[in-house]
Amino acid sequence: MNKVYILGGGRSYIGIENSMYRHIPAEILGARTLQRVVSPYDISSLDGVIAGNGVGAGGNIARLMMLEAGLPQKVPAVTVDVQCGSGLESIGIAAAKIASGMGDFYIAGGFESSSTAPRRGYHANHAEFEKYGGAAGWYRVAKFAPGIHRETAMLEGAENAAKKYRITRQEMNPWVIRSHRLAKEAEENGDLKDIVFEILEGCSRDEGIRRRMSEKFLDRLPCVLPEGEIITAGNACLTNDGAAFLALCSERYARQHGLVPEAEFAGMAEVGGNPSESPVTAVQAIDRLLTRCRLTAQDIDVFECNEAFAVIDVLFARAYPDKTDSYNIFGGALAYGHPYGASGGIIALHALNALRKTGGTLAVCSIAAAGGIGTAVLLKKV
Repeated sequence: MNKVYILGGGRSYIGIENSMYRHIPAEILGARTLQRVVSPYDISSLDGVIAGNGVGAGGNIARLMMLEAGLPQKVPAVTVDVQCGSGLESIGIAAAKIASGMGDFYIAGGFESSSTAPRRGYHANHAEFEKYGGAAGWYRVAKFAPGIHRETAMLEGAENAAKKYRITRQEMNPWVIRSHRLAKEAEENGDLKDIVFEILEGCSRDEGIRRRMSEKFLDRLPCVLPEGEIITAGNACLTNDGAAFLALCSERYARQHGLVPEAEFAGMAEVGGNPSESPVTAVQAIDRLLTRCRLTAQDIDVFECNEAFAVIDVLFARAYPDKTDSYNIFGGALAYGHPYGASGGIIALHALNALRKTGGTLAVCSIAAAGGIGTAVLLKKV
């Protein structure tokens, strides 16, 4: 198997739905980010673009995005949809192609625009056409499990997980506060300035970061589900717009082109879990990855989890209580937001910067996706 290297990458600033990128379609948002990421490289030798997208218009939107970016028509592009896990899965697919010798140089990651996501509806021929509203039954959130199709499916999954594992709002509050505090500090310190691009004039900050977040404020927030008791707009991430891509190549390609890699893609694991408790799979995927790579949590210098819900933070802390200082050191999705298809790329980029800042060697990135899919990857600093 060929070694797989990560050369670098970058992301857009992350916007809140219907805010700074509200009129920018997903393919344009992704294209502008992609242009910045590929600019240092010889794109005539690019073997392909593999990009995650969860709520876009479909039709291999990654190809549309790539053409909008002005890349050569001869370069193929593939869209991956594992919802929240799409970006990390795209990176894994690119790595597998390189490792197996099917290509030498790929761009992988993802992009998303919640602001311009199309509405969908059931066809009149569908058996559940009337059940889900008939001609007026538009939806934005796909169906993730048999018999259930609700816009609140992911929120319900977090609520169920919290109840099952007896996680309270009070246990989650410190994690929410921590996420916003660390994100604010990272912004002030410029910890991410080398990987974040301004792709639209005047849009030069991650919109979701709150400069002030307190337990008193969090305690006042109502639950987001009608019968809910735990999940609020504070301990759940926002819906967002953004894009993130990484450049991956073989050892041979790096040597031939005089490129200095930043990290090695060293492993990947996926798990399937209960679709009604999907946040749990973020930690389950880490467990499987560590077992597969014959490592323990103590061997890992940096952990980056997509904290779509603070439930994930608590589950991580319970599983690895000695590693919380190594976890999401720049803050997480509770502060930055969660542009579904892009989030895997975002946490991978943050993990690489965290390795640089801490002088560490190994990083684990993990994400839980709708439908009960968990994905984790291992990155090794070169």
